[in-house]
Amino acid sequence: MKHRRIPRRRAVMAGAGIAALAAGAVTFQTANASEVPADPTPRTLSVAAAGKLASTLAQDLGADAAGTYYDAKSKSLVVNVLDEAAAETVESAGAEARVVAHSLAELKSARATLAQDATIPGTSWVTDPTTNKVVVTADRTVSEAQWAELTKVVDSLGTKAELKRTKGEYKPFIAGGDAITGNGGRCSLGFNVTKGGEPHFLTAGHCTEGISTWSDSSGNVIGENADSSFPGDDYGLVKYTADVAHPSEVNLYDGSAQAISGAAEATVGMQVTRSGSTTQVHSGTVTGLDATVNYGNGDIVNGLIQTDVCAEPGDSGGSLFSGSSAVGLTSGGSGNCSVGGTTFFQPVTEALSATGTQIG
Repeated sequence: MKHRRIPRRRAVMAGAGIAALAAGAVTFQTANASEVPADPTPRTLSVAAAGKLASTLAQDLGADAAGTYYDAKSKSLVVNVLDEAAAETVESAGAEARVVAHSLAELKSARATLAQDATIPGTSWVTDPTTNKVVVTADRTVSEAQWAELTKVVDSLGTKAELKRTKGEYKPFIAGGDAITGNGGRCSLGFNVTKGGEPHFLTAGHCTEGISTWSDSSGNVIGENADSSFPGDDYGLVKYTADVAHPSEVNLYDGSAQAISGAAEATVGMQVTRSGSTTQVHSGTVTGLDATVNYGNGDIVNGLIQTDVCAEPGDSGGSLFSGSSAVGLTSGGSGNCSVGGTTFFQPVTEALSATGTQIG
């Protein structure tokens, strides 16, 4: 019996003999030289278009959807699926199908196990669609005993998870864009928004938890807290109390600004830029979604965007954007802008919905 050749579809399988801490999964392609039908070529898509297609396919596929990411090199959407029927649906929609071993439900269950059995300060975990695993990372503050505990939990999850170590230390970046100060601390303004027709701005919740009245870099009082959520989430809303300009833009620290016209959901593979008052402007890529970070002292934040964009103390609350779209608010991470590191962001869309505000 002949088999259909699927040259562009990638499959990821986890062999029984592969340990939980293996660096990656086995990748292969199926082929049969005796039958070569027309090649289903994925459509070239912008990040925004890929995000919309991902949402549509997630609804169409239901439980057969196992995650998506944007391939910036080919400018195509890659969709993880569980079987050939779902793969055909993906390809007919113009995306690239990738058959994987684990469903989103299985990975969600793995995350629940981590939340129950591995709540160790200095750790994070995120679902990585490129490896079809939950990646658990421990920072340098995690002791050998805690590492052994983490290893035991991760091992129990089999090929659904892997454990890594980072040389940095996870912490909120306290010490956008422009500097905002109060009570001896400094953070960064995220995005100007409106609520009931009145001007406000978004910043990090761990900033508004400790500071209630805000001033600009010259020391002029400009606003007071209107809402705050941390831990769990990491967003804060400040109402302007001074008659100052509040354009919907981000400071690029070169004499220009990026206009912001709306908000967008992050997509793995999306190219993003961050602006903050300490390290100014840096760019990178979204590497994970729905990340959980344990900053210690009971401060656990869920649902964060993970990136490889650097940041440092004082950048907290600052703007993460892609083109004219607001994407996130700087939360925290490890490393710095000399050696690099991982930085996490509160999704702007969630903050807007929770505070009843609009970009503007």
